[in-house]
Amino acid sequence: MSGQAFRVVAGAVACAAALATSAQAQTFPTRTVTVVVPFAAGGPTDTLARSLAQAMGTQLKQTVVIENVGGAGGTIGVARIAKASHDGYNLLLHHIGMSTAPFLYRTLPFKVTEDFAPIGLVADVPMTLIARSNFPPASFKELLPYLKANKDKVTYANAGLGAASHLCGMLFMSAIQAEFITVPYKGTGPAMNDLLGGQVDLMCDQTTNTTNQIKSGKVKVYGVTTKARVPALKDVPTLDEQGLKSFEVEVWHGLYAPKGTPQPVIDTLVRVLQIALTDPKLKTLLADLGTEPVAQNRATPAALASHLKAELEKWGPLIKAAGVYAD
Repeated sequence: MSGQAFRVVAGAVACAAALATSAQAQTFPTRTVTVVVPFAAGGPTDTLARSLAQAMGTQLKQTVVIENVGGAGGTIGVARIAKASHDGYNLLLHHIGMSTAPFLYRTLPFKVTEDFAPIGLVADVPMTLIARSNFPPASFKELLPYLKANKDKVTYANAGLGAASHLCGMLFMSAIQAEFITVPYKGTGPAMNDLLGGQVDLMCDQTTNTTNQIKSGKVKVYGVTTKARVPALKDVPTLDEQGLKSFEVEVWHGLYAPKGTPQPVIDTLVRVLQIALTDPKLKTLLADLGTEPVAQNRATPAALASHLKAELEKWGPLIKAAGVYAD
């Protein structure tokens, strides 16, 4: 084949591929969209994802299902999407762990800044410091001396290495200069079950998973981790106002597609995400769980990419200084 003929054929192939991509984008979606949550069912990220999936499904006029792919601090589920078909039908909803995994794991089967196409931020979720209902300290003022006096006996539950509950606990122990026994679980759901059953003492978890437990009196709450009080828990003081100055942990969540997803498909998903975040039912549900959707100008690829970069720069030095590694 001559060089000119080869160029003609190559151009025709490229043109056909472009037309196919354009046609795909114009008809997207024609079937069920799957959103992977890299944690066990019943946890806070799962709760948020299921609420969002319902609102997005309404806009897409297709079913949006949640697939829980837990394990290894969320990295198994993330890797699943990094290798998934880049057609818009496989998405990832992940939290702050996207920015900490590169420092917690010496090797990862994906690159957070290279293997994904950001769609947009979804929500910033406050956290709460909670305990089993019969844990002895009655207040945060009583909690600190109790923890320091019993650090060899107190058990702290988390959802596994790299989970938001693990990071919050790590920062809390550093802030009060006391380390207690850490009990990792494969997800927040199992950790919460054992806290409710009295098998463990403490946990730091997102309001999407703790608000109802706090209101029902099933757990004891010592404070929220934001500088301002949470409207859904207006009677619960912040840790900052109780003396733990500058202690602030908020868990952000973002939606991603695999790298290479056609731009028209990304544009559709961004538009649908932004509309879904204004859904009154979603806003009411999230408000009842102590959080709210992000503003529309943050539900964009640029905003998520910028936020991820800033969080990588924030958490990297902290985790390296702590010397915490999974492998």
